[in-house]
Amino acid sequence: MSIEEAKLQIYREQLTCNFQQLDLLFADCMEEAAASLSEAGIKDYLEGASLVCMIGRGFEPVLVYLEEMPQVAARLGESALGLVSQTVWKLSRTPNGSTILPFLQTLPEAARRLGSELLLVSYIDMLMDMLARTSGSIHGFHTTIPSPGGKEYLEQMPYLLNQLSLEGIRNWTEYGIHNYSSHPDRQRDYFSLQSADSRAILQRERHGTLFADHERQLELYLRALWEDKDHLVPYSHAFDELRKPIPYFDSLGIRLPDVFDDTESGVSGINRYRAVLAHIAAHRRWSHFVFADNFSPFQRIAIELLEDSRVEYLAIQRYPGLRKLWLSLHPVPIEGECDPEKESCIRHRLAMLSYAILNPDHTYTNPDILNCVAQFHALMESGETTTQSIVQPAISFIARTRIQNDQAANVYFKNTVVEYRDDNRHLWKFIEEGDEEEQYEVERKKVEQEPLNALPPRHYPEWDYRTKTYRPDWVSLYESLHPPGDAKLIDDLLTKHSALAKRLKQILDLLKPQQYVRVRYQEDGSELDLDVAIRSLVDFKGGANPDPRINMSHRHDGRDIAVMLLLDLSESLHQVPEGCEQSILQLSQEAVALLAWAIDRLGDSFAIAGFSSNTRHEVRYQHIKGYSETWNDDVKARLAAMEAGYSTRMGAAIRHAGHYLGKRTAEKKLLLVLTDGEPSDIDVEDDRLLIEDARKAVQELDRDNIYTYCINLDPKADEYVADIFGKQYSVIDRVEKLPSKLPELFLSLTR
Repeated sequence: MSIEEAKLQIYREQLTCNFQQLDLLFADCMEEAAASLSEAGIKDYLEGASLVCMIGRGFEPVLVYLEEMPQVAARLGESALGLVSQTVWKLSRTPNGSTILPFLQTLPEAARRLGSELLLVSYIDMLMDMLARTSGSIHGFHTTIPSPGGKEYLEQMPYLLNQLSLEGIRNWTEYGIHNYSSHPDRQRDYFSLQSADSRAILQRERHGTLFADHERQLELYLRALWEDKDHLVPYSHAFDELRKPIPYFDSLGIRLPDVFDDTESGVSGINRYRAVLAHIAAHRRWSHFVFADNFSPFQRIAIELLEDSRVEYLAIQRYPGLRKLWLSLHPVPIEGECDPEKESCIRHRLAMLSYAILNPDHTYTNPDILNCVAQFHALMESGETTTQSIVQPAISFIARTRIQNDQAANVYFKNTVVEYRDDNRHLWKFIEEGDEEEQYEVERKKVEQEPLNALPPRHYPEWDYRTKTYRPDWVSLYESLHPPGDAKLIDDLLTKHSALAKRLKQILDLLKPQQYVRVRYQEDGSELDLDVAIRSLVDFKGGANPDPRINMSHRHDGRDIAVMLLLDLSESLHQVPEGCEQSILQLSQEAVALLAWAIDRLGDSFAIAGFSSNTRHEVRYQHIKGYSETWNDDVKARLAAMEAGYSTRMGAAIRHAGHYLGKRTAEKKLLLVLTDGEPSDIDVEDDRLLIEDARKAVQELDRDNIYTYCINLDPKADEYVADIFGKQYSVIDRVEKLPSKLPELFLSLTR
């Protein structure tokens, strides 16, 4: 709705605030307020804005109040207007005035999650209590300093509101206050969700059995009962809302939920973990892959189900108690509950078959199910069985029971999901890649062909720009030593560019440390500093204390630089640019070889690493050259074998490279990122998410005095590269010039 000019002027006179920027936005704010508030509410709204303006914290708090409060009041009631403005005023009278802006920014999410003014009052009381108690005393002394973790606490609040009830947030807050009120740095880590116990308490308040508390126990269970000692890697249900993760295993470890709640039937969280691990361990011992190309989707589902039942049967022969545990978690489909004329009952029939095999006391009467159960037990009692042996019974069951309506879009799911079973990705191999295969199947084959070193994963947070919070331990990064190739290939590349190398050598000779620099005012040195010595003699003759630092020494005017060259090794490097005969990967290989040769001649400390990603669960970081290694044939062999694949999750790779670079003692630290495109991954739909995370990672390194610079080979890079690296980037539109441009660019950066 549009407000008349005269009425708008009246409203403006009621707002006691003289910021010049306000006049540009006031009309838009009032239009939204008029649509949401009554006249009395508008009066309270303007009085509240005037009060926020009077606190002297600049224009931004006023703007946030004007923009957000109409919707907050519409959801919770207009009395929230006065409540919020009075809270802002109270905060301005305390040492915690810096929390006013983040407090106002949390209100839209708080209103949406809390849903009532009463809970908003409780939320504000909790906040004020936290700020008062954490800024009240440090090491037992009363102070007037602001709360060390107050700002971080409010920045995490939108995330906390989405994960916990208000009671859960209060309990999490109480733990932080009680344990860290006298430790400012640890308090800050706790309330920013960076410390391990902060995340553990958060998970505890989500209820259930926390993986982190029982990891050692579960590892011992797996090792003692199954002689299996693979890595256990937790994942979270908190963020994957569209597609709930399922337990699985691959070459990188066994993936389990980070928390399990007790079930309504009384099965504890730890027993749910044991059920999952027992099922996965049985697969790892007795299952083998099957080629999937000749089977329909329905046949594959049936094969997976009978294979699940087969390995469980074998496990129960060894540990009979597993039957009771698995039965307590297996859903019990009710016969006849699914109407085949209205919906697809394929999942319902298979779930009944699974339950009938597991429970000898089932009451099903379906002849097809009874016949398949009898056939299954006869097969198992005949002696040795394999995964291949259950393929024919599975195909026969589908053929006998399939009806036209099984293909209906309306699928019956009630009591059909066996949550302790894994997703069976390990069962399938594909001779030909088709549209039916899941992406992880294709990528898994590559993982098996190129096994990583058995190092545990390093977990890194990822920045969520939508909630302005870090997703803690969100990305799993696996590092390994890049496999070697033929070092002669790199020598041939250097010979190919001998003319360029000769030109670079002339520049390198100018940059090498050559001259001596005098270090004056030394008590001990290699020679006498005559100027200082004469001045000291004059002082001595005049009765003053002479300066004893009358010597000087010399040192080389050396370069003190540590460099990390981080290479994007994603699949897109296989592309051949228009007008070129070589792929981007080959051109990058030549450029890196020349750059490494140049840095080695300069004597700078440098390392080379490559990265790629296959979802957040697998960021691959491969060492090509370490800081302690020389530019030798071993390094050249790894560089010669450089290959591209997967996606580009850049933020975690930048953080990990910064981890190594940050340990160097050099005066200057440079991280060079060579990439051909924007950050992306197959499990991320929001294009901005990984761009913003990479930007945050660059900011983190900047705080650690690490200079990050990007060389981008994407002609469209101007659309996003400045968002990540600011002005610290170069775009090389003509990729064929990369071998000459990259060394010259490095030399200009370090001149």
